[in-house]
Amino acid sequence: MQYNPYYSNRELREMGFKSLGRHVLISRTCCIYTPDKISIGDNVIIDDFTIMNGEINIGSYIHIGSNNELYAGDSSITMEDFSGTSSRCTFYASSDDYSGAALHSPVAPKAFRREFQAPIVEEKFCVIGTGGIVLPGVRMGQGCSFGAMCLINKSTEPWGVYVGAPARRVRERKQDMVEMARKLKGDV
Repeated sequence: MQYNPYYSNRELREMGFKSLGRHVLISRTCCIYTPDKISIGDNVIIDDFTIMNGEINIGSYIHIGSNNELYAGDSSITMEDFSGTSSRCTFYASSDDYSGAALHSPVAPKAFRREFQAPIVEEKFCVIGTGGIVLPGVRMGQGCSFGAMCLINKSTEPWGVYVGAPARRVRERKQDMVEMARKLKGDV
């Protein structure tokens, strides 16, 4: 018998996802802690060693590279259609207070902690390069691209190319892919 690095359709259905589309490939090495809170659209690939925890909404035509971490906490993470990530990207929809005014550990009782939680949205056609980090409350505008090692700590305007830590807009991004997506989905 040949080893299949991806879960079968039957195995995925048995995991109990909130919703699960067609043509979904998820590596067997992924850690999926809350499948009942995760929605996945059509034509999605999730590569090795990705961690998903909390309310996560993944649209269609999405690739999530290896070693990604999506931590929604008590908030949510949404990746809209045709968005994606390269390897080693991390989404934090929840963060502890590191000022010293509170304890910062999940083992400390909530009364001693101060957390900031806010939804993250990666709008259609966005892509994040290797090592990108997204912090709570960020809405990445439609069509943005983020270079390797970007720290995305503020919401962004659509169709920009962003680089750096913190991420800053350096130029406009082409929008040719919108027409390609329409053709792919048969919307023309």
